[in-house]
Amino acid sequence: MDQNLLLTYLLLTPIIGSVLVLFFKQEQKQLIRWFGLAISLIAFVISLIIYFGFDQTNSQFQFIHQVTWIKSLNISYHVGVDGISLLLVLLTTFLTPLTLLSTWKAIEKNVKMFTFSMLFLEVGMLGVFISLDIFLFYIFWEAMLIPMYFIIGIWGGERKIYAAVKFFIFTMFGSLLMLVAIIWLAVYASSLLGHFTTNLIELYKVGPTIPHEIQSWMFGAFFLSFAIKVPLFPLHTWLPDAHVEAPTAGSVILAGVLLKMGTYGLIRFCLPLFPQSAVNFAPVISVLAVIGIIYGALVSMVQTDMKKLVAYSSVSHLGFVVLGIFAMTVESVQGAVIQMVNHGLSTGALFLLVGVLYERTHHREISFYGGIAKLVPLYSTVLMIAMLSSIGLPGLNGFIGEFLILIGSFKSAVLNSWWFTIFAASGVIFAAVYMLWMYQRVVFGEVKNEELKHELTDMNLREMIVIVPIFIFIIWIGVYPSTFLKLTEASTQSILQQVGSYTINLFK
Repeated sequence: MDQNLLLTYLLLTPIIGSVLVLFFKQEQKQLIRWFGLAISLIAFVISLIIYFGFDQTNSQFQFIHQVTWIKSLNISYHVGVDGISLLLVLLTTFLTPLTLLSTWKAIEKNVKMFTFSMLFLEVGMLGVFISLDIFLFYIFWEAMLIPMYFIIGIWGGERKIYAAVKFFIFTMFGSLLMLVAIIWLAVYASSLLGHFTTNLIELYKVGPTIPHEIQSWMFGAFFLSFAIKVPLFPLHTWLPDAHVEAPTAGSVILAGVLLKMGTYGLIRFCLPLFPQSAVNFAPVISVLAVIGIIYGALVSMVQTDMKKLVAYSSVSHLGFVVLGIFAMTVESVQGAVIQMVNHGLSTGALFLLVGVLYERTHHREISFYGGIAKLVPLYSTVLMIAMLSSIGLPGLNGFIGEFLILIGSFKSAVLNSWWFTIFAASGVIFAAVYMLWMYQRVVFGEVKNEELKHELTDMNLREMIVIVPIFIFIIWIGVYPSTFLKLTEASTQSILQQVGSYTINLFK
């Protein structure tokens, strides 16, 4: 097998799978579910083959496959991965089959179109992480919008249309800003290179040489687009609605992977293409990140809906990731990358577990529950592990990411202030408050509702098969994080060297 074609095979698997799903009859629900699961598992196996063939000591892009697409504009189908993008590819292919399995009983309406949408969504997410041509990146970035819009709008809750439209408008606005910046960057590069190009590797050489005033505008357009997707405070207002109204599978993929496309864009585009602007704006962006950490945690404390609480916790957790990226030290950026994965695992697990309760009782209000430990001891134990992972308990995955981000931001020459670290650290304490409070009210005490005794059953085998793989990685990253940190170290150092070489020895 030609190794350079592996990424193309990875992309083709869900593309072919999503097309084939359309040929099934609507009544063949079980067959469609099994087929969708099989396709997503094949994609996961291909991503594992890529992982085991990846050279972790090499900071360059690997498994590159390039084919000319639009010859007159020098645009190509150009894909490749480094350690950072490979980790996110693995997260995507790992979570997709688990979310499909979690919908076995929850999705009964139009299973064929739902499976098609999930596989098509996987194509968009993978394409974003492996594209090395900014035009191709933009195509995948936009393509991902369509299936997510339908997943929320068709299979969502009571206010699903409002949430889907709000999600679409916010993301589309950001995308248009990015499109303007992409065209501007490619045209400007053509005046320096002598030919029009959208090749990201070529643009890495050109971007930092752009005059600072122009670079600032380009950086601003890219940054706003990615900040909406993260979402960074105060651009986060679409997120709680989208999370709460989306079906469980949509919430898991939205939290687990889609939000990471924003933080990935900041690392892949904003830092290496516009290093001067990134350094200049870093303190302001970090202030917004810290506000997001504290604001997300405080708003989570007053939520009465479990799903909304977990949704607002994402604003807080991703504030840590953005702070880590713009602290621009090796520790903080590596912490940010590992925290992207940690958030995907722990928040994905929490959404799955809230979904388990909702499937049985059709209630998400915290006040509806109480004393469920007596009725569902296995579920209560599993929920405790997911909750402690989200808090960042030492020994579980959340701790290592937050610890590295706080160390890195404390040492940061760009931020040059330990106040960022102090305020960010308060977010860890607030997280413990809202998560433990929710857990105590839902799990302990007396059973408030008699109907719970009849409706609530403990987790079944299928639900445990979904949650156990996530827990394996939650513990693995917590106990032995170097497996994952080694993967991203060379790529992280390479990006920071690129930023550092165009600034005044900030990283020495």
